[in-house]
Amino acid sequence: MKNLIAPTLAAAGLSFGWTADTSAETYTYGFQAEQLEYRSNDKGEDTIQWDFDAFVGTDELRFVWRSEAEVQESSGEFETLENQLRLQMPISSFFDAVVGVYVNTPSDLPERYNAVLGIKGLAPQWFEIDADLYLSENSFFRFEGEYESALTNRLYLIPNLELTVPLQDDLEYNQRAGGVTVEAGLRLSYDLIDRAVSPYVGVNYEKSYGGTADLIRANGEENGIFAVVAGARLVF
Repeated sequence: MKNLIAPTLAAAGLSFGWTADTSAETYTYGFQAEQLEYRSNDKGEDTIQWDFDAFVGTDELRFVWRSEAEVQESSGEFETLENQLRLQMPISSFFDAVVGVYVNTPSDLPERYNAVLGIKGLAPQWFEIDADLYLSENSFFRFEGEYESALTNRLYLIPNLELTVPLQDDLEYNQRAGGVTVEAGLRLSYDLIDRAVSPYVGVNYEKSYGGTADLIRANGEENGIFAVVAGARLVF
């Protein structure tokens, strides 16, 4: 998405940050929050969510801290709290390879630790994609895709899709091998301050299938959550 070779992303309007010239090479560092939002869902359990990257490095190697979380608005407990430390390096003009470590530390579930291998970049027609394999005794695969459709110079319609596929059973997380969870969203974003601050509104829907759906129903939980969202995309 935003961590490809700097000239390519700058041309596409997808990467921001600061640069510092040295005699050897140019270092880039910055922060980008893809989502910082409040979700009001049909279960009556509203949440606050974030998804951001902070990075430092060069065109040839970047160190990235990625964080994603879902916090219950009423209790302040984390349903998910995912942090990753990743190294990214270009493998083509439009794609980076990724290697790193992943930690998930929710409030009421066991912690999970995984090694990460993946690719990220721009597919044809400027679709931004992440495809990552998380390896441990609770391995899973995750694909994320997003597209920014410009309605005007400042107004964007942004559909996104996320697929999470457990490769092994993880019963404490209601995950059954092969039981995919699909999350899809649509957000209308307005560039209030250039590309640095972009408030948005939208909708989001999440549902699981296969054995994962069976586990959710067996535990008396609702499968399929629709939410209205409001938030902002931030880039510094």
